[in-house]
Amino acid sequence: MQKEDFFGRWVTLKKTDQIMIEDETCFVKKDALKVQKNTIICNRCKQRTIKQRAFLPNQQYYCPACIMLGRLTTQHILYTIEEPNHFFDISNPLTWEGELSQNQLRCSKKVVQIQQNNKDLLLWAVTGAGKTEILFAGLAAAFKQHKRVCIASPRVDVCNELYPRLKAAFACTTMALLHGYQTEKYEYTQLVICTTHQLLRFKNAFDMLIIDEVDAFPFKGDTMLLNAVSSARKPVSSLIMLTATPTHFLRSQVRKKKLAVEYLPSRYHGYELPVPKLIIRSKWLKELQKGKICNNIRKTINTWIDSGAPFLIFVSRIDFLKDVNIVIEKFIKGRCVGETVFSADKERIEKVQKMRDGDFQYLVTTTILERGVTFAGLNVLVLGADDELFNSASLVQIAGRVGRSTQCPDGDVVFLCSRKKRNVVNARKQIVALNLKGKNKK
Repeated sequence: MQKEDFFGRWVTLKKTDQIMIEDETCFVKKDALKVQKNTIICNRCKQRTIKQRAFLPNQQYYCPACIMLGRLTTQHILYTIEEPNHFFDISNPLTWEGELSQNQLRCSKKVVQIQQNNKDLLLWAVTGAGKTEILFAGLAAAFKQHKRVCIASPRVDVCNELYPRLKAAFACTTMALLHGYQTEKYEYTQLVICTTHQLLRFKNAFDMLIIDEVDAFPFKGDTMLLNAVSSARKPVSSLIMLTATPTHFLRSQVRKKKLAVEYLPSRYHGYELPVPKLIIRSKWLKELQKGKICNNIRKTINTWIDSGAPFLIFVSRIDFLKDVNIVIEKFIKGRCVGETVFSADKERIEKVQKMRDGDFQYLVTTTILERGVTFAGLNVLVLGADDELFNSASLVQIAGRVGRSTQCPDGDVVFLCSRKKRNVVNARKQIVALNLKGKNKK
């Protein structure tokens, strides 16, 4: 291993491993697990586990909470080296040549200010507002100051979409993409784009930490991941949180003046958010189980197919994916190609990329694609939008997949419901209210 591999990062080694680096005095090291009378505490994820649950046959203990990052046991040591910010001078890090709207520019200046003063900020911006571009000036200022930056998201698909955009915008800045599907070897870089779980691998590493989709599962309400944010950022650093649908806790922090906020209620291209069309059909699920789908939905999908427009069909449960796709394939009769995709799908990344490339015209999906992904000219159908697994924030995010580009600023959002429930009504009200705020902000 190289010395750089340890900069601001926990590296896991067995107690019997040898470190082939001359100056070992630069290391900070900890036992991976702290064993107490009745529990063990993990020094990587800070979670406490009852001994009985963490016991191994070889009389050792392990941490079940962060096992997705590799098993950590009482036979391991965690090593790190204090982040030195060893980065090259870049006089003009930003290679993006686009322009911001006046509202985007206002938010961008706030991000620069927050970053310079090492403060925290909630950037509350509607879906399609151009949040990534708003960050560019702040990122450029940080890179000029040799700061190390991380952009983390709860979703793999969001990270995969952000990486090429940032690579193009900061062509001379070293950057790494880290998530559970990556096979490339870790390298020390000035910018890290990763899933929030990957933050558990870092220790006082980042001068600027950006959490995209801060309200999304699995980050929302996860104590371990909240601890990871605190551990991964430096004691003196800035934290920027991005979302279109902030949690009650974040909104309360703003109201109590404990968290700065910058609000962007309109999309970068100036067009309104698409307002969902509601179709009430009490027996839609029973019809689907019989291999049928109502005429309104058939006509809508046929229109999309005939126009060549891509579309996403959202379902609330993985169990519905196969049945829905069988029915869709039955009546489209080979006129277009699509697939199903869900969080544990081994071909998830490939399928999403095929949708981007136009190889698929549609995907039948769960809420894993509710946010952070962009397909040009998209239409959206939510089957069973009144299901309890679709909350209002989720439905707003799903509707926000539509009309994201200047070339295709509108599109169809259709919610099929058994009955008109609060989550659906509230989501629609939120979108109408956001459009009104956007008009007033112009």
